[in-house]
Amino acid sequence: MRVAIVGAGAVGRSIAGELLNNGHTVMLIEKDGRKVRTRAVPGAEWVQADACEVSSLEEAQLATCDVVVAATGDDKANLVVSLLAKTEFAVNRVVARVKDPRNEWLYTEAWGVDVAVSTPRVLAALVEEAVTVGDVVRLMSFRKGAANLVEITLAENTPWAGRPLREVPLPRETVLTAMLRGDRVITPTPDEPLEVGDELLFVTHADVEEQLQQVLSPTAL
Repeated sequence: MRVAIVGAGAVGRSIAGELLNNGHTVMLIEKDGRKVRTRAVPGAEWVQADACEVSSLEEAQLATCDVVVAATGDDKANLVVSLLAKTEFAVNRVVARVKDPRNEWLYTEAWGVDVAVSTPRVLAALVEEAVTVGDVVRLMSFRKGAANLVEITLAENTPWAGRPLREVPLPRETVLTAMLRGDRVITPTPDEPLEVGDELLFVTHADVEEQLQQVLSPTAL
């Protein structure tokens, strides 16, 4: 993919490095000349410009990018970049960093945002995921809750132990994407039996998360 990252601070540079290591083409756009450090991410294309200006994005050929990441430390700038990327340049995927969690409600499709990432929320979710058993933990939201990645760990007293996945009556708009068992990642199949301690990763809708938890609760059967 060709990815444009707006904001070349510590966050933007880290994202760029990861994407380059994964074989993608990266363009870093930074307004502040003091942050343009080509040696910090040598494999990236660097552009010094104000990404909130349409003319700057045209010169950077933003329309050629598959993904835009708005990663500045300013929520206002991230929202403007997201909106321009989606409406003016028809970028397929826009990911935006939420600096202040109080502004997260603004990061919607109306502002061109496909995925909003709030570091405090992600860290809290990872803490919950590590210590919570039997409860649905939301790890990430896509399209502002139209779909969520959630995790649930089967408790010791789960009634589903030893039963195949095909017997689990999953709610509507719910897909089991992966099973984590010890150090294994298991691709779900209808005949795969469940075990105590299995971590199940689902993509589902927020409206049915409570129903999903009821289905997999110790009292479900």
